[in-house]
Amino acid sequence: MSDFEIYLPLGFKHITDIQGYDHILFVIALCAIYRLKDWKKVALLVTAFTIGHSITLALATLNLITYSTKLIELLIPVTIVLTCLINFFHKSAEYSLDVEKKSFFRYPVAMTFGLIHGMGFSNYLRSLLGSEQSIWQPLLAFNVGLELGQLIIVVIVLIISSLMLDAFRVKKHDWNLILSGIVLGIALTLIRDAEFWQ
Repeated sequence: MSDFEIYLPLGFKHITDIQGYDHILFVIALCAIYRLKDWKKVALLVTAFTIGHSITLALATLNLITYSTKLIELLIPVTIVLTCLINFFHKSAEYSLDVEKKSFFRYPVAMTFGLIHGMGFSNYLRSLLGSEQSIWQPLLAFNVGLELGQLIIVVIVLIISSLMLDAFRVKKHDWNLILSGIVLGIALTLIRDAEFWQ
């Protein structure tokens, strides 16, 4: 079995592991203003996030950057809170016909927040790599696994959102507030309980 075949499922498992739900919460927050028909926009948004975390994941795994693990573990839920707050000020298509132009800034924001999440992923990947001679194939495979896992989370969230909006007739703006509010509440508890404060 090649390194790629080994590390791809490990990346997938890491992003979808419910015990590491902080990254799942971030992906949910990214999706909160969208529905299933917007899947292309969300795929681009998640890809921007992946590009960001791929950069710092590579740099941190190669030991080219150093950082405080406790600080990163605090900043990850901060990125979730900020994404939810951005969602709160989003005007859905029910209120504005110019939504996409106003929402374009979400892509660089997702990429920037991805830089922070990449440092969070790197601790796990470094522990897996051990004494591997070459890390490029494992690094690529791990990132592809992360991306596939993120896209599955996106599909699940978008299906649930579309059901709420279409089957249960919840207003898009209200659903955004409900979903973002739930994620925000959980993220705030992560900030409160972070080891950074101890």
